Amino acid sequence: MSLLNVEGLYKTYGEKTLFDHISFHIEPKERIGLIGPNGTGKSTLLKVIAGLESFEEGDITKAGTLDIEFLEQDPEMSGDETILDYIFSGTAPMIQTMKAYEQALANLAHDPQNEAKQEALMRMQNKMDQEDAWDANLSAKTILTKLGVQDVSRSVHALSGGQKKRVAIAKNLIQPAGLLILDEPTNHLDNATIEWLEGYLSQYSGAVILVTHDRYFLNRVANRIYELNQGQLYTYKGNYEVFLEKRAEREAEAQVKETKRQNLLRRELAWLRRGAKARTTKQKARIGRVEELKDQKGPDAKGELDFAIGSHRLGKQVMEVEEISISFAGQTLVECFSDLVVPGDRIGLIGPNGVGKTTLLHCLAGKIEPTTGQLTIGQTVRIGYYTQDHHEMNEELTIIDYIKETAEIVKTTDGTIVTAEQMLERFLFPRSMQRTFIRKLSGGERRRLYLLKVLMEEPNVLFLDEPTNDLDTETLSILEDYLEQFPGVVITVSHDRYFLDRVVHRLLVFEGNGRISHFQGAYSDYMEQEKEQKRTETKPPEKQVEAAPKKRKKLSYKDQIEWDGIEDRIQALEEKNQQLEASIAEAGSDFGKIQELMDKQKAVTEELEQAMDRWTELSMMIEELESN
Repeated sequence: MSLLNVEGLYKTYGEKTLFDHISFHIEPKERIGLIGPNGTGKSTLLKVIAGLESFEEGDITKAGTLDIEFLEQDPEMSGDETILDYIFSGTAPMIQTMKAYEQALANLAHDPQNEAKQEALMRMQNKMDQEDAWDANLSAKTILTKLGVQDVSRSVHALSGGQKKRVAIAKNLIQPAGLLILDEPTNHLDNATIEWLEGYLSQYSGAVILVTHDRYFLNRVANRIYELNQGQLYTYKGNYEVFLEKRAEREAEAQVKETKRQNLLRRELAWLRRGAKARTTKQKARIGRVEELKDQKGPDAKGELDFAIGSHRLGKQVMEVEEISISFAGQTLVECFSDLVVPGDRIGLIGPNGVGKTTLLHCLAGKIEPTTGQLTIGQTVRIGYYTQDHHEMNEELTIIDYIKETAEIVKTTDGTIVTAEQMLERFLFPRSMQRTFIRKLSGGERRRLYLLKVLMEEPNVLFLDEPTNDLDTETLSILEDYLEQFPGVVITVSHDRYFLDRVVHRLLVFEGNGRISHFQGAYSDYMEQEKEQKRTETKPPEKQVEAAPKKRKKLSYKDQIEWDGIEDRIQALEEKNQQLEASIAEAGSDFGKIQELMDKQKAVTEELEQAMDRWTELSMMIEELESN
């Protein structure tokens, strides 16, 4: 039975039709990726499914008492509640029990000798036992730790936008739900957290529908794709890679039909122009058929940049960074960093959130001064800076007027002149839309327009700070095509692994505490190197195999000693693992301690697996000896 059925959904926004009588259903355990150009109504559709927005026509039915959890693109939080209050704000009895237990832990931590608070904690521990809530509590703490949510006593009012997003994701994952709805969950997450979230959602017990610009994430999580475009919904079974193949087939079929329509229209018009009598029944039918063919719509042209925009000449000297350090409020974000940026460079800045990537970009752009060291910028350098912050726009301007403030025309590298109107068309703003006021645009459409404005400044050095946030996959493809042809330098901060693989040639890896290392190669190459290094560190030393060993009648002295003690060792490791699990459960809200305990548990688990493998190896040796 379907979890949710949508039949004939129709909704408009002003004069625009968002959903033109679309129908679909969501099955248990489905992982649905919802994609489409900015402004087509993806976020609105999620809100309609969640029951947060109305619609004009259609019907939505849910299976029984379906619980839905919804992550908004920009979560709103009340300023007077703590993170703990927000995360455990659900009405499920187990959620309320866990909240009361965590509160009792926090109360006792502030006054450990208070007998009343000790008794309150004991009561809550008993209730946790009765409701069998310990596994859920451990899972909740794991989620909070992986998302970097630590001090749950903080007010949500003090959180940044990125921190609010992490806290909101934690709440959605902790609350039990049959359907999880996520709007741009990877925004503000670093790559390690995104990879963890991929694994978590792949094992999630309920169904998931999400909107994301992260194509690797989409490919690894989704098993069905919904494409929303021009008010229609197209469904594809499979991940993003399968979707690309199927959509190409659909578009090829549509193009064949359009070619046939155009040919038929030409023949019918030619026949009419011969001057045959218009009053005959056949002739009237032919005129009606021509009008019908004219009214039919062909496939929409897709935006693409089939030329390279010209840029100002870039000399041999771009940037030289000599032992710069950057500090704020006593914290060193960049320490003694040096680099030489040369023409043609494609550089990606990667690392956890809050380690200074945007700060270094600001410094290279001349927006802030380094604390120490020297930055030399070439005289011919002209920087175009696409910032992560929301760019202020005059909402009373039309799209075309906003772009013409920068340039009415641009020249391609071969000298061809391209008008502002043509550039807008290539960035998915058709002529019919170009007189629209900015105030009517969606958040993603505004970001796309701002990106085009930066590119039309004809820079020769591009700084892109999280350019993939809030942009649809089609716009990202256009941007990537542009950057492939761009003759200048690109320096980008991004958590989008697909974008990094397509665009950058080398990486600056922010390791924390001001340290920045260099890596020559694509992002996937870097990740493969990191995984190989971890495998090498955890791999037990290889044993030297003797050539042509003689048959033995019993284990060697060393193997026998190991065999005699290995079961005790395995038992001890299992007990240690259980102790660590208990310690994690008792750690309360001390997420720093939880992370430390989880790291220890991981090491013990790996050691236990190695011991079990060795036990299997020795037992097989004994069986072989006994059979000889």
